[in-house]
Amino acid sequence: MRRLLALAAFLIVASSVVVATARVGRGGGPLDRPVVFVTSQGLYYDSIVTADPLPAVGPFQLLEMEPMGLQTQYGPGDRLYYGGRWMEDIDGDGEFHYFLCPLLGPGREEP
Repeated sequence: MRRLLALAAFLIVASSVVVATARVGRGGGPLDRPVVFVTSQGLYYDSIVTADPLPAVGPFQLLEMEPMGLQTQYGPGDRLYYGGRWMEDIDGDGEFHYFLCPLLGPGREEP
């Protein structure tokens, strides 16, 4: 039951990330990819949200929802970028959700 609740919470988070960060594509149509700002690089990256939560084993990187959208400290090419293995505290209760959401290069200066 606990595993089912964790999966349901993850799916809600993943879908809200996609909806909250959807943007308009170059051709005017919507893209269903979240955009993540990498603070150490000053660049934005498209991403893909996977559907399966990950166990809390191994290294993860903090992903935060800020007023301007999703952001993290490190991205592709940085030593401490873990390939899109994220941990996120959705509601500020200190309970993290772990998932895979790789960043797609190249990065760009505007969302």
